[in-house]
Amino acid sequence: MSDIDIRITGRAGRITLNRPDALNALTYEMCLAIEAALDAWESDETVALVVIDAAGDRAFCAGGDIVEMYRTGRAGDFDYGRRFWADEYRLNAKIHGYPKPYVAFMQGFTMGGGVGISCHGSHRIVGETSRIAMPECGIGLVPDVGGSYLLGRAPGRLGEFLGTTGHRMGPGCAIFAGFADLFIPEAEWPALIAALEATGTTGPIDAAAATPPEAPLAAAQPDADRHFGTASLAEALGSLDRDRSEFSASTRKALAKGSPLAMACAFDLIGRVRGGGGIERALEMEFRFTYRAAEEGDFLEGIRAAIIDKDRRPAWRHGRPEDVTGAEIARMLGPLGANRLNLEGGAE
Repeated sequence: MSDIDIRITGRAGRITLNRPDALNALTYEMCLAIEAALDAWESDETVALVVIDAAGDRAFCAGGDIVEMYRTGRAGDFDYGRRFWADEYRLNAKIHGYPKPYVAFMQGFTMGGGVGISCHGSHRIVGETSRIAMPECGIGLVPDVGGSYLLGRAPGRLGEFLGTTGHRMGPGCAIFAGFADLFIPEAEWPALIAALEATGTTGPIDAAAATPPEAPLAAAQPDADRHFGTASLAEALGSLDRDRSEFSASTRKALAKGSPLAMACAFDLIGRVRGGGGIERALEMEFRFTYRAAEEGDFLEGIRAAIIDKDRRPAWRHGRPEDVTGAEIARMLGPLGANRLNLEGGAE
């Protein structure tokens, strides 16, 4: 059976990710297939809305399939990953601006690349098992696929906290942080999808919405604002170290796991994106980092430690985030010139 099932059912363009054994990790081919379907349905009057969901209970999509990026990068071919990211980011921007309702059902893990194909939609639905995160710093990347755009719009300085720690959000927190819109019990999803297919309208979504669970992030926001409302991650770490609270201890522990270079750049990136420019600017800024990540950053080592060897002992380029200089951050996030992201046709 195919990794992705794309069809028209009733009035709905339907996309179902179908790699449950791989937590529905998004391959390059799946990205291209989704984009082709969206392009076709945009002018198809029989398609009133788009519904995307996934097979299995454990995950909507736990991220991008990065093993091939590792293999090609280790062989010295950095262009494969750059093409993948450029095409994936074009898809993310297309979903964000799609002229028809785009309804995403996010059960289980929705992370990284999974966020990119769901959380930019017009109707983002979570259920009891939903766990949403941007954990890229743990493998030497910054939050991408437009994740920095979402993080920059989160309340206060939660964006910097979520983006550097990779903190997993339950359904209530995902809604509070702006990664989801509505909580609907998962037992009701099949009937709701059938109603969307039959009617071609989003009315059934509002009718099915339930009160979401509590959002612990709301209580944590004052701590996040106090510690992450700084000019750099190094300053945030200093603030955390001067505090003896449970929030500081757990946050410091989480920050000890990620790539220092990626976390320092992610902190800076989210702050820049918060300044404005829309998702297009966010994706362009993300691409500056990901373009360089395999050749000049910690990306390959991060994949090795987490996915290939699974020893969970990455040898990062820096010992601590405090060791990353401003010049290094500026270098990783600096303009790419002729290689800049072109959302009309991928990387130039």
